Amino acid sequence: MKFMKLGSRPDTFYTAEAVRSVSSEVSSDLIVQVTGSRYLLHKFPLLSKCLRLQRLCSESPESSQHQIVQLPDFPGGVEAFELCAKFCYGITITISAYNIVAARCAADYLQMTEDVEKGNLIYKLEVFFTSCLLHGWKDAIVTLQSTKAFPLWSEDLGITSRCIEAIASKVLTHPSKVSLSHSYSRRERDDVSCNGAESQRLRPASRGWWAEDMAELGIDLYWRTMMAVKSGGKIPSNLIGEALKIYAARWLPNISRERDFNKQVGSDSDSDSTNETTSKHRLLLETIVSLLPAEKGAVTCSFLLKLLKAANILNASSSSKMELTRRASLQLEEATVRDLLIPSISLANDTVYDVDLVITILEQFMLQGQSPPTSPPRSKLGFERRRSRSAENIDLEFQESRRSSSASHSSKLKVAKLVDGYLQEIARDVNLPLSKFITLAEAIPDFSRLDHDDLYRAIDIYLKAHPDLNKSERKRLCRALDCKKLSVEACMHAAQNEFLPLRVVVQVLFFEQARAAMGGGKVTELPGNIKALLAAHNIDPSRPTAALSTTTSIQAEDQWSVSGFKSPKSKVSTLRMKMAEDELDESDLQSDGLGRSSKFKAFCALPTRPKRMFSKLLSMNRTSSEKN
Repeated sequence: MKFMKLGSRPDTFYTAEAVRSVSSEVSSDLIVQVTGSRYLLHKFPLLSKCLRLQRLCSESPESSQHQIVQLPDFPGGVEAFELCAKFCYGITITISAYNIVAARCAADYLQMTEDVEKGNLIYKLEVFFTSCLLHGWKDAIVTLQSTKAFPLWSEDLGITSRCIEAIASKVLTHPSKVSLSHSYSRRERDDVSCNGAESQRLRPASRGWWAEDMAELGIDLYWRTMMAVKSGGKIPSNLIGEALKIYAARWLPNISRERDFNKQVGSDSDSDSTNETTSKHRLLLETIVSLLPAEKGAVTCSFLLKLLKAANILNASSSSKMELTRRASLQLEEATVRDLLIPSISLANDTVYDVDLVITILEQFMLQGQSPPTSPPRSKLGFERRRSRSAENIDLEFQESRRSSSASHSSKLKVAKLVDGYLQEIARDVNLPLSKFITLAEAIPDFSRLDHDDLYRAIDIYLKAHPDLNKSERKRLCRALDCKKLSVEACMHAAQNEFLPLRVVVQVLFFEQARAAMGGGKVTELPGNIKALLAAHNIDPSRPTAALSTTTSIQAEDQWSVSGFKSPKSKVSTLRMKMAEDELDESDLQSDGLGRSSKFKAFCALPTRPKRMFSKLLSMNRTSSEKN
């Protein structure tokens, strides 16, 4: 930190009976009153350098002994006035980045210009400010911070604008050419290797070295400085985003983890200090949102969702929330389930998390979507002879044209996993409406879910947390579930799940038996009638089933227990139990077992004489197991 000393005389100011004076053989003849304090001084040294005091003394009548001068609203208070008074007396004063703004404003108030005396205080301060402080990084930062106490004076004198320009120019300069900050140098020293072999002088500086020092600025000055940095066009958007993240971590409270924050705000709403703090944080957040770079990926989706949580709690403007929602939807595939758990502050419902906000983000994400990539049509003779070079070129062009959609398809696969994991978390909320759960579950396109195990977990958790659902509501809940995409373990659990509708259980049992018949390894080809049955349900028996997903953590009570579920007899008994629960009258059944009830037909969705085929599947499974 640079400093400047002016004057050579020792300090002879003293206080006597609440009056500040200076030791001198000459009696004092001037009383100056500054913001409640009184100074007993001499006219000659002060009037010879201060034009304002000259004018005030000439306008006020002289008393017999002392002339009194009032200096109301003196910038910088008694400290700044005493600094100027000591300069007039030739007493040594020290000027640095911490007090130059106050001294400069006080000197301008007293009109200590070159017209009064050559080499006056204003001139000396300007030379020191422009030649020294603006050239140092930390000095410029501290000087800019100190302008906060004198905003109007600093603006009129051009101190604020010059500091901002100097800081922005240094940010745009290569760090090797800038005198680095205290905090950055300290971090570098603390990061020395254990053997001490690495020289700190030779280590290159980070391109984001300026972010932490700038984070000490107030939000108004920070906004102006960041706008100057962004207008330079030399700083990558990801560094701008990282700087904003550092600033948010420095000034925004960690309120996103406190679910009861809204209750605290409500209880303290009568407190002026609480309202003032909330307003300050709201302004800070909205300013950060306005500074976000336009480029996608400049900040992480996790950071955007944290800002959205804070915006929800602080009741930020709707424009800020919409902007954060839009940006988060562009990068939704980067998010985690924890990022989406935004606490609900709405008094209209008692849900733990703000599901509506997540639905909005998901809908905006889906609006960007493109059609999923498909494979180019292949020649029927492709397996018999080598394709020509022209055909390969066509494939390359096709892949190039599908590159953007492939990226979109990949992101939708990730978002599908994310949403299923999110559904498992919110399904435990007993106040979560069924409609919102279904809206989220059905918002994912069918091709985005390679398997439905995670979705089944979420449905199972919701059914356990909401045991009072009626039959119709359970059917609606399971509407998005595709039994063909369930793994073997999921099928075993679903076959014994007493909360599932009968139609789902029948479908699960049918598809599992069909896969078991093909998976035994002893059956070379299925009978024609079984193939027709599988084809009616768009099942490819040669396709292996998807493995059970383990990407989401489930609590112990939600884990699937499949012990004792492997016997076909137990599955048939479960089916019979389901039929009894659905009040299927035996008198409505024909002698061959085919149900006439339209409800049963709708559940089973099987072609003519399904029981005989179903029994054949069971017998094939038993035969296969006996041979093994």
